[in-house]
Amino acid sequence: MAKHETEERGDGLIEKMVAVNRVTKVVKGGRIMAFSALTVVGDGDGRVGMGKGKSKEVPVAVQKAMDQARRNLIKVPLKNGTIHHEVTGKHGATKVFMQPAKEGNGVKAGGPMRLVFDAMGIHNISAKVHGSTNPYNIVRATLDALQKLYTPADIAAKRGLTVADILGEGHE
Repeated sequence: MAKHETEERGDGLIEKMVAVNRVTKVVKGGRIMAFSALTVVGDGDGRVGMGKGKSKEVPVAVQKAMDQARRNLIKVPLKNGTIHHEVTGKHGATKVFMQPAKEGNGVKAGGPMRLVFDAMGIHNISAKVHGSTNPYNIVRATLDALQKLYTPADIAAKRGLTVADILGEGHE
């Protein structure tokens, strides 16, 4: 029961619903039905978070997931609507690979990864999922990879160099 929706609330965050699943608990008297929701929230400028919610009704599960996603926002450094360098992320049996793309290439990514990129404001990127295609694992692996991103200023500070030295400007 995968479903993709986009909403906006008054706080200006972009909300994306990744998946809604019906879950069943078998008890002595029969089956208890419930719903679990997986959502992604972003501000369109590099902040993104994911949340899971579970309830007897779909709207309540989605609301719980959105609230959790708002509490778990992370900041990712972007460069003109793409990422700074190639990066790999892993969660469970899922591996994701992302690399920056030139302006005009668009988002070359499938399903849950595309929703994460849309929520956080990435417009040009090439990405691939290897292994498990579980939506939860894909979103977690994507966020894992995005947390590994560095800016040239971060690398320069770590190495004790200038940003121009890192980027190789003027050394030709």
